[in-house]
Amino acid sequence: MVPHLVTALNGPLLDLEKKILKATPAIERWFRLEWQEHTPPFYCSVDLRNAGYKLAPVDTNLFPGGFNNLSPEMLPLAVQAAMAAIEKYCPDAKNLLLIPENHTRNTFYLQNVSRLMQIFRQTGLNVRLGSLSPDVTAPTPIELPDGTTLTLEPLERIQNGRRVGLKNFDPCTVLLNNDLSSGIPPILENLQEQNLLPPLHAGWAVRRKSNHFAAYDEVVKKFAKLIDVDQWMLNPYFAKCSQINFHERTGEDCLAASVDSVLAKIRKKYKEYGIKETPFVIVKADAGTYGMGIMTVRDASEVKDLNRKQRNKMSVVKEGLQVSDVIIQEGVHTFEHINDAVAEPVVYMIDRYVVGGFYRVHAERGVDENLNAPGAHFVPLAFAQQHALPDLKAKPGTTAPNRFYMYGVVARLALLAGSLEMEKTDPNPEIY
Repeated sequence: MVPHLVTALNGPLLDLEKKILKATPAIERWFRLEWQEHTPPFYCSVDLRNAGYKLAPVDTNLFPGGFNNLSPEMLPLAVQAAMAAIEKYCPDAKNLLLIPENHTRNTFYLQNVSRLMQIFRQTGLNVRLGSLSPDVTAPTPIELPDGTTLTLEPLERIQNGRRVGLKNFDPCTVLLNNDLSSGIPPILENLQEQNLLPPLHAGWAVRRKSNHFAAYDEVVKKFAKLIDVDQWMLNPYFAKCSQINFHERTGEDCLAASVDSVLAKIRKKYKEYGIKETPFVIVKADAGTYGMGIMTVRDASEVKDLNRKQRNKMSVVKEGLQVSDVIIQEGVHTFEHINDAVAEPVVYMIDRYVVGGFYRVHAERGVDENLNAPGAHFVPLAFAQQHALPDLKAKPGTTAPNRFYMYGVVARLALLAGSLEMEKTDPNPEIY
């Protein structure tokens, strides 16, 4: 199950791996105590980049698609984690309402929905699909390539408008697999006596990546102290610019200054560690997903000289959401390859448990480019034994299980940051 990997595992990362493996009991205890103080997001996926000298999360998705890309061997682990998650919110749950994205023509995404339904049915739940699409006015079957059928049903308010459900279906828990890029639908507001997971403020109508990475700063500071490493090895620098308008060219000065500032910090670190690579930053929309509104920048002048095509690309993300806030994030090279193609690991979690992952692989992209783009494919990872059971006797850099354990640790740091982020941005903080 382990794909053929080639990595420039050199210098500091071997030292980092050594320290993480040596501190495994302390790390697991630290996480255990943190989860007593904070509630993990219901589920999450984290995009990691392994540069050989640095291992860091670059994106954290609180509405993960792609469960269909996990290895089938991971299903028992996912079912166990889902049971733990559901028990927290509704111990006697019988019905689960799953609300997917509206793009019903994307068969890959629908296979993800099917896999999620399979996982939650195995926990003993009746699972049905409620659609936010105005086009779904009656039960609508959709056939999948494997011959199975999904049925989308129109959502309705039930129990005198206090809850959301389907006709003759009153769920204890409503699980969103829709990131609300187009805004918060009124039908999901002001629910009573019902768990909506993730909460509405986790959706891109409200959420900002800069808030997440500010929370990650807090988490990684404590963690780096625990294992005695430079936190930069786990943490990308970032800055934020608001009131940007790419078409009208407003906000360019802030953007150029922020790019300059972040690049200067990276150069300083590269000099400190003798790293010969060319520093770069990723400029991306502060809200939104699906690899839209992203560009690689190596010099501040590049953000002032965008052509019309580049401006159009940066102006709008998923669901036509206009970009006005951007995050300028330190670019982390990926020196992982599968065969000859550049790859990056994506780790999946339900509740506080790692349940699997895959490599996102793109043959036409470079080591300093975004891989979440058309043309990417996925190679599953079997995390089942590896992430929890590193081989403590192996030399650093020699075994896949140890590398996967590291991935699981860093992904869980991002998961914990997601928890802090949700607490800090919650419009109703008294529930925490």
